[in-house]
Amino acid sequence: MSATQEGSLAGKVAIVSGSNAGIGAAIIAELNSRGAYTVINYPFPHFRDEAEKLISSLKAPAIAVEADLSTVSGPQKLVDATVAKWGKIDILVNSAGLAVNKPFEEQTLDDWDLVVNLNGRGTFLLTQAALKHLTKGGSRIVNIVSISSRGPPPGQTIYAGSKGMVDSFTRCWAKELPPKYGCTVNAVSPGPTKTAGFADAGEEQMKILQPTIDQTPAGARMGEPSEIAYAVAFLCEERARWVNGEHMVVCGGLFVD
Repeated sequence: MSATQEGSLAGKVAIVSGSNAGIGAAIIAELNSRGAYTVINYPFPHFRDEAEKLISSLKAPAIAVEADLSTVSGPQKLVDATVAKWGKIDILVNSAGLAVNKPFEEQTLDDWDLVVNLNGRGTFLLTQAALKHLTKGGSRIVNIVSISSRGPPPGQTIYAGSKGMVDSFTRCWAKELPPKYGCTVNAVSPGPTKTAGFADAGEEQMKILQPTIDQTPAGARMGEPSEIAYAVAFLCEERARWVNGEHMVVCGGLFVD
C-alpha cells in the first residue's frame, strides 16, 4: 500500500455485509488497512470464530455482528449495532450474496426464495436502513453485483436475475439518493474469483466455466479477492467523489460492456 493510501479512510465507519469470508472479508481487510472502522457481518453463530479471527488480523478498530440479511429483520439489526458502536455510517458495501447453479428446469421456488431474499431483498433493506445514518456530503454505497448480471453462463437463471436486480438498483439509486443524502452509489462486478464460495459451485459448473476463464485477456486465471477489494476501496476514497453510477467490472477483460 502506498503512503497516500495508508490512513486515507481513517475514522470512516464501513459496513461490509457478508464479510466473514471471501470477497467480503477481503474488502474488510482493504478498507481497514486504510484506517476505516469496519463492521464484519456474518449470518449464523457458527461463523463467529471466522469473524473473530478476521478481527484479530486487523489494525484499525472492528466489530463483528451476527445478522442474517436474508431475513426481514437482519439488515436493521446490522445497522443498529453499527450505529450503537460508532454513531454513523460512512461506507456501505452490499456484499452478502449466494448462488444456486442448476439447469433452469431444476430450479425451484425454494431456490428463488433463498437467492432473491438475500441478494435482492437484503440489499434493498440494508440500504434503506442505513440511509438516515449516512454522513452527508461524503458517504459511499457500493453494491457488489456480478459479471453474471450482464453476461451470465448457463445454470444461473435466479442468481443472474438477482444480481441484475442489484445492477438496476445501482442505476436508480445513483440518480435518486445523492441529492438527498450526499452519497455516491456505484457497483463492482467481479468475474470468476478464487473464493471458497466459488469452489462450492461444484465440479460440473467449473467444467462449464473453465473454457471461459481460460480466455480471460489479462490472464488465464480467476481473480483474487484482494483485486476486487481494491476496486471497492477506490470508490470509497475521497478523490472518487465524482464517480457516481459507475458499474466497474473487475474480471481481467473477460466481459467488456
